[in-house]
Amino acid sequence: MNCIIIEDQAPAQRILKRYIEDLGSLHLLATFSDAIEAMSFLKTASVDLIFLDIHLPKLSGIDFLKSISNPPKVILTTAFPDYALESYDLDVVDYLLKPFSFKRFLNAVKKVERLMKKVSASAESIKAGSILVKVGYDMVRIKLDEITHIQADGDYTNIFCRNKKYYVSHSLKYWSDTLPEEQFLQVHRSYVVNIFEVKKASSNDVVVNNVIIPLGRVYKKKFHDAFLRVGHSS
Repeated sequence: MNCIIIEDQAPAQRILKRYIEDLGSLHLLATFSDAIEAMSFLKTASVDLIFLDIHLPKLSGIDFLKSISNPPKVILTTAFPDYALESYDLDVVDYLLKPFSFKRFLNAVKKVERLMKKVSASAESIKAGSILVKVGYDMVRIKLDEITHIQADGDYTNIFCRNKKYYVSHSLKYWSDTLPEEQFLQVHRSYVVNIFEVKKASSNDVVVNNVIIPLGRVYKKKFHDAFLRVGHSS
């Protein structure tokens, strides 16, 4: 995995570099002392993982995460435990409290590796026109064309098909990031819809499978542009 370090303290940089070198499965592309420099680097480089300090000059690690779209996997490194809850709201993989041991570092990296394997498996399944999800103790394959919409339920989601519903342990952000954008769009903080299943749309809501779904303000333009495009192509 390609990784970068964003950390303004030299001793912390040295520890991370040593741990990365000792692990062997990570390739360190660059080290930055502030997040703004890293932001420019991310526009051109392929990065899988960021080791990110929270307290940084110019722009904090939390504000950095809020400012970039589709960030790589992130492991936060900080001496302050106060931001743990907020960090998980930003979908970071792990939160390393300084000083941390190599064993703790290794466990965090393994979490990233497991997540990336799941994403890779999902991507292969999606190429074949379906998703594979765990429902209870079973693995269920769902064809993308059968999905009408997906609704957030805390850290879980309800996947609605034309005649069935599945309750699965993935966040709405996961589906928004993973499913093909030409077919699935987020229309509200709690909903993703299959745009080919939308029967009617207004300025404030959309109708999918006889269900009225609110259309959030920040999603309106992108949705209406896509809905018109689908209408012209059908």
